Amino acid sequence: MKTAAPLKIGILGGTFDPVHLGHLRTAEEIGQELNLDRVYLIPAASPPHKTHDPVTSFDHRLAMVRLGVRESPMLEAMDLEGRRTGLSYSYDTLKELTSKFGMHSELFFLLGSDAFLEIRTWKNYQKLFDYANFVLIPRSGHNLQTLDDFIMELSQSKKRPRKKNVYTMPSGNHVIIYQSTVMDISGTRIRNMVRNGKSIVFLVPETVRDYIIEKGLYRPHEDHR
Repeated sequence: MKTAAPLKIGILGGTFDPVHLGHLRTAEEIGQELNLDRVYLIPAASPPHKTHDPVTSFDHRLAMVRLGVRESPMLEAMDLEGRRTGLSYSYDTLKELTSKFGMHSELFFLLGSDAFLEIRTWKNYQKLFDYANFVLIPRSGHNLQTLDDFIMELSQSKKRPRKKNVYTMPSGNHVIIYQSTVMDISGTRIRNMVRNGKSIVFLVPETVRDYIIEKGLYRPHEDHR
């Protein structure tokens, strides 16, 4: 009997407050480029780096992600972090996903370069590379040489010969820099635009925009935490 090929699973975590076309296009593009079987968008229930900032309730954010991924057969929302108590640490998420999909599956953790440059502040950051490959999306204004130096220094990683922007970590997993389509969209900007009565057409999927309007999210004096 022929053994089934290991699954290649992409993971894009974030606050998703709200999910927007930048998130969705990045997930779709990298999923196709790396030939991933599925890319899961996982909203953080309690983001550890945003403990002082107001965040819309998890149920609203998860609902918007579920609406946003409908147009792609590759993308799927996952409520994994909403089922855990306490802060939402990537280490716990990757450990749980490894258990869920099995040690023989390959995980690809999609991450903006700005967040990656702060990875030393994350829980058990050195062990993260035991569970997943990292796919970094450079942010506008970020120097690629700075990112290269940081990766080479981190855990004494090594660049793979003849493969530009691919680095091998001591665990054997890789860090990959992927230049995706640049869409300068942010959740903060979208929330401010809604608050100021401005249009967010072409920034979020139409279904997500309708949800924001229907639920009255991001309006002044509204509390949806």
